[in-house]
Amino acid sequence: MKQLLKRKIMDGLIYGVMAAAMSGVIIALLFVLVYIFKSQAGFLNWSFLTDAHTGILPMIVTTLYVVLVSIAVALPVGLATAIFLNEYCASSQRFGNSSFIRILRLAIETLAGIPSIIYGLFGLLMFCRMLNFGQSIIAGAFTLSIMILPVIIRTTEESLKAIPDSFREGSLALGATKFQTIINVVLPSALPGILTSVILAIGRVVGESAPVLLTVGLTKNMPRTIFESGRTLTIHLYYLTNEAVRPEDFGIAFATASVLVILVVAINSATKILTASFRKKLGDI
Repeated sequence: MKQLLKRKIMDGLIYGVMAAAMSGVIIALLFVLVYIFKSQAGFLNWSFLTDAHTGILPMIVTTLYVVLVSIAVALPVGLATAIFLNEYCASSQRFGNSSFIRILRLAIETLAGIPSIIYGLFGLLMFCRMLNFGQSIIAGAFTLSIMILPVIIRTTEESLKAIPDSFREGSLALGATKFQTIINVVLPSALPGILTSVILAIGRVVGESAPVLLTVGLTKNMPRTIFESGRTLTIHLYYLTNEAVRPEDFGIAFATASVLVILVVAINSATKILTASFRKKLGDI
């Protein structure tokens, strides 16, 4: 009886600690959101979003360009690497413990730990100067695509590991090849995890400043192509806060921060809806 009472008390304490931690996270998030939207002081309006001269429309377009191009470059490479590591190497006696795989995993871990400013310097020398792209959206997108590769590879590999082996065995038993099994069975089942990797990658791309500053530039213009320079929302926010001389400059900076928050929330919400839709379809199969 005493042991049961002690377990109930311990369970209650643990539940209370977890509830307090959850409440703290929610309160912190709400505090940040309320403070940002309150501090923008009415600068956030339709003209601020859509005007190419006095608003931030060029920065929004530049940010979307950088996100789309970097994801388009990094996602196929990261997805192929994760499939190779989990579907081919994990079940292969030849590749499973080879030096090549150990070096590949070491390279992924190293890429994940390199400071973002190093990526910026690399992108400046490689893409801006050696490949003669100059400070442009494509140079920044290539730089960021290398930076987000570890995020995509790790998250995708974990989602592939979560797929039961019975799915693969059933497909192979029906006569499908390994490649057909991966394309038609494994990847659709792992799609929610892959979308999660895309969310994390987009969040990092949107939030980076040092690599973007060195490769994309500071030009406040409407980019017509990805080979032109531009200014992302994070760089614009940095510029506003660093060069603020008028009281309204901070209001504009907080309005820009509000747009960044709205953009991230919109992307996350859209991806969550897609993930739930795919899970529902997989459950109906």
